[in-house]
Amino acid sequence: MSAPPLTLADYRALVGTEVGCSDWIEVGQARIDAFAEVTDDDQFIHVDPERARETPFGGTIAHGFLTLSLLSRMAYDTLPRLAGVAMSVNYGMNSLRFLAPVRAGSRIRGRFALAGLAEKGERRLLLTHDVTVEIEDQPKPALIAQWLSMLALA
Repeated sequence: MSAPPLTLADYRALVGTEVGCSDWIEVGQARIDAFAEVTDDDQFIHVDPERARETPFGGTIAHGFLTLSLLSRMAYDTLPRLAGVAMSVNYGMNSLRFLAPVRAGSRIRGRFALAGLAEKGERRLLLTHDVTVEIEDQPKPALIAQWLSMLALA
């Protein structure tokens, strides 16, 4: 059972803090292949284990954009809910860096810190999250990003 939604005042108090860490998500070859199929990005380092073994990666790796796309899943599972939200949409990224490859079969998770909350008109809020996607048992994260979400209040 999920926690009850927070009030706006409670949510504001979270600015500057880590607000959640997602569960681990396995990034297996089947997921990588499916992503390659829907994006028409079938570069061999993603979909050809034999050829990819000969690269410095030692095997296939996930697309950076696949790792990025999993932020939505991580956020749904992790971020505290705000009372009175009618809709939330991606608003973009202020920054994004892919720092380490995600090898096929690895597990990743997202750490979210609420960096900002700004009122945009009478019934809209702009949330800014600093996100780090960690790779299990690896010292370097897969990516770091500053992610923007626009919320419409009911």
